[in-house]
Amino acid sequence: MAESTGFETELARARALLDAEDLTAVHVGVIHDDQTVDTVASRRTDTDTEEELQALSLLATHIRAVAAEAGVDYDTVAADAAAVAAQLEELPVTAPDDDESVDSESDT
Repeated sequence: MAESTGFETELARARALLDAEDLTAVHVGVIHDDQTVDTVASRRTDTDTEEELQALSLLATHIRAVAAEAGVDYDTVAADAAAVAAQLEELPVTAPDDDESVDSESDT
C-alpha cells in the first residue's frame, strides 16, 4: 500500500468528520484543478444553539488555520479575507431557510 500524503490524510479526516452524527453546522470549500471554488454551508435549524455564533465560530476557525499555515497573525488574515470578499462578484453560498428541513437537504 502506498504511503498517504498529507493531503490524502486530511481529506480522509474531513470525510470522517462529515460522517459524525452530532454535527450542527458545516462549511466545506474545495478548489478544483481549474481553480473553480465550490463551497457548501449549512446549519441545523432544529437546535438550541445560536446559529450566528456557529457561523462565526466556523469562520474564526478557518482564520486561525490559515494564519497558522501562513505564519502570520489573525488580524492580517482577517483583513486579507475581508478585502478578497469585497472583490467577489457574488457569494457562492446561500444560507438555508429557517423553515427548511435538514432531512430534505440530505436526501438530494
